Amino acid sequence: MLPKEIIKIKVPPIKIQGIKTKLVPFIAESIQWDGNGTYFEPFMGSGVVGFNLEPKKAVFSDTNPHIIRFYKDIQNGTLNAKIVRNFLENESKKLSSTPADKTSYYYEVRNRFNKSPNSLDFLFLQRSNFNGMIRFNKKGEYNVPFGRKPERFQKSLITKIVNQVNWIEQLFYNKDWEFKCQNFISAFEQMSANDFVYLDPPYIDRHDGYYESWSNESALLLADLTQNGKAGFALSMWYENSYRKNSHLNHWKNGVLLTTDHFYHIGAKQTNRNKMTEALFISQQNVNKNFTPNQSQLSFFN
Repeated sequence: MLPKEIIKIKVPPIKIQGIKTKLVPFIAESIQWDGNGTYFEPFMGSGVVGFNLEPKKAVFSDTNPHIIRFYKDIQNGTLNAKIVRNFLENESKKLSSTPADKTSYYYEVRNRFNKSPNSLDFLFLQRSNFNGMIRFNKKGEYNVPFGRKPERFQKSLITKIVNQVNWIEQLFYNKDWEFKCQNFISAFEQMSANDFVYLDPPYIDRHDGYYESWSNESALLLADLTQNGKAGFALSMWYENSYRKNSHLNHWKNGVLLTTDHFYHIGAKQTNRNKMTEALFISQQNVNKNFTPNQSQLSFFN
């Protein structure tokens, strides 16, 4: 399955902060895995990496139940491109007829979703909210504000989203994929020697209300389970920005560290949209020996 050269990156219908769209080719070309086991992605988020890699067998998981429900609904046929188009066309009319303030129809949908969550409302909120963020309060309630664009769902955007849903539908053909709402500990309990795990955990010290808290203790446990586990792995993690380096990477050993510069364009604050150097830490047996980045970007840890 890997390494894989990706000519055109495809974007999933659920977009969130920190999405790795522009990093997909770098990740895909850096990894070597025969694909004979199961691909695991315990911090699924948008799913953009795994969906573009297209493994034959995979377990996508996340602690956010709404993301898992969304893709399960597409997989079992509860949700499809036609249903999405009809829903967004109807809802767009309601949204465009209301103001761009706190009385907007957006907040009616948000309240409805928090009382009775469903995949269509989740999609609507994610594609019309402020800067494509995903955030929940401590009660588990979705609390991202409106993006203040009542005319957000133009025909072109609806068609784009519908095509993204259709792409996911097509991906499921001839694939053995599971979607599970579980934490990373449960995911590691399911891994074996032939498997591969891609990790994109929350950033330490950058709490964004994604769904639950991410502590230093959780990060250390992840490092321990990964490096002492049976599966090959690749970890995506921030390496440095204009202000500091990520000292947590000192806990990752016996692998290869690759770095690349990346700009995030999703976030509530302008200060969160600066250049970030991203790290990809890969188990030694899973580094693509034929992919040679700039030597300044390559480090071996023993």
